[in-house]
Amino acid sequence: MFSLVIQAGGQSTRMGEDKALKPFLGRPLIQHVIERLAPLTDEILVTTNRPNDYAFLNASTGSAHRVRLVSDLAPGRGPLGGLYTAVASAASPIVAVVACDMPFASARLLETAIRIMVKEEADVVIARTDEGYEPFHAVYRRETCVPAIQSAIAADQWKVIAWFPAVKVRELTLAEVSASDPGGRAFWNVNTPEEFAEAERLAKLPNH
Repeated sequence: MFSLVIQAGGQSTRMGEDKALKPFLGRPLIQHVIERLAPLTDEILVTTNRPNDYAFLNASTGSAHRVRLVSDLAPGRGPLGGLYTAVASAASPIVAVVACDMPFASARLLETAIRIMVKEEADVVIARTDEGYEPFHAVYRRETCVPAIQSAIAADQWKVIAWFPAVKVRELTLAEVSASDPGGRAFWNVNTPEEFAEAERLAKLPNH
């Protein structure tokens, strides 16, 4: 069993409105992301400091899951604080963390990462693209990651991966990522109205 945490804490400055709540294929983007990944897990959390805005998720996810809304445990600490909130708030020993603005988040890729974590006893299983690590489409071991992130925050570190040297990080290979995400879209996050429109167009295609 593992927990799925959707991060909904971004400012959405380039979009001009809350990305998570912007309609995507007729429903809020965050609902679309949850529905893609919900069959994998028994626990779904959404990190947000505006829980009233996301209360609708418990009535509209189309599944038996109840979505637990959690607020920042480390306010004002940016993405690192958001990641800490996600991992620390989960009930399961393994935690999958995904950003709310990834319309093609991959259930298969998360399943692959979890299998590798269990088999190799890793603490973090994460992909690295040309743009760097993808911490908001990755899997974390709660027991070891929470104290490592706490130490980084206490040391006034801000980089979201600042604590990686303290744990066992397993990078997904290009072949592992490609096998689970042949379309290469899992890590695409939509930041502008133009990207949002393009993502909707692609999502309407077969086998997206």
